[in-house]
Amino acid sequence: MQIGLHAPRFIFVIAVAAAPWIAQAADKAKPAGPANAAQLERGRYLVKFGGCNDCHTPGYLLSAGKIPEAQWLTGDKLGWRGPWGTTYAANLRTYMQNLTEAQWLQTAKQLRTRPPMPWFTVQEMSAADLRAIYAFVRHLGPGGQAAPAYLPPDKEPPLPFVLFPSPPK
Repeated sequence: MQIGLHAPRFIFVIAVAAAPWIAQAADKAKPAGPANAAQLERGRYLVKFGGCNDCHTPGYLLSAGKIPEAQWLTGDKLGWRGPWGTTYAANLRTYMQNLTEAQWLQTAKQLRTRPPMPWFTVQEMSAADLRAIYAFVRHLGPGGQAAPAYLPPDKEPPLPFVLFPSPPK
């Protein structure tokens, strides 16, 4: 095969054709930059509307949301007990501080947790919405303590906990 004088034009055509994929790969490789106000507001809205605070913010549900934002998403000592054992809502603020945005996106899309966490709804969220939640939670900064660890079904949890019945057979 003889390329001759057409080689520069051939290389230019290849470079132009590949440009969208190169730009897309470069965007994925960039670390998350500072969030803008619109993204933070979207994240705040999604956290509220998605019910994240209902479990991950102590007292939020019972106070009809009258918990200051500075106390949001710090995890809870309220246990959720059922046939799976006892789970506790994680401190999302400390959790997100240890993840890059790319790690969060991957984790969210593969999430499978014990009840009552609706992991299947998180998997359905768009990447833009997941990025907004990440930016908002990171914006809140670290706060609170780690939630208690999962307890297997044969371990009696300390009070308080919510008891779920076994599903009907």
